[in-house]
Amino acid sequence: MKKTVETIVNSKIKQQNIDLVDGTFNISDASDIINAVLDVKINHHKIKRLSIKEGDINDLCEYDTNRINELIKAKEDAKTFFKDLRYSGKKLRINGLITIEALD
Repeated sequence: MKKTVETIVNSKIKQQNIDLVDGTFNISDASDIINAVLDVKINHHKIKRLSIKEGDINDLCEYDTNRINELIKAKEDAKTFFKDLRYSGKKLRINGLITIEALD
């Protein structure tokens, strides 16, 4: 029994996959899902940037600011994409697999 416990303890998980979004959606639902995900990411970087600024007012927070701008652009592009498809009656497939990997 002790060997089994040692084996489990020594075999650490190196990667995890999360199927965040996986399915077929109408255009309205797909738009809601994508906007919600983008909003969460934008807010994450805004809060992180604010936290950094509180610690150092001179820090430009370039990474977070650039990432916010990229995500806002992605949100605008998605809005255009969904608008162009609005009356097409098509369904949309979204596959949002997140892979988390431990780096050595």
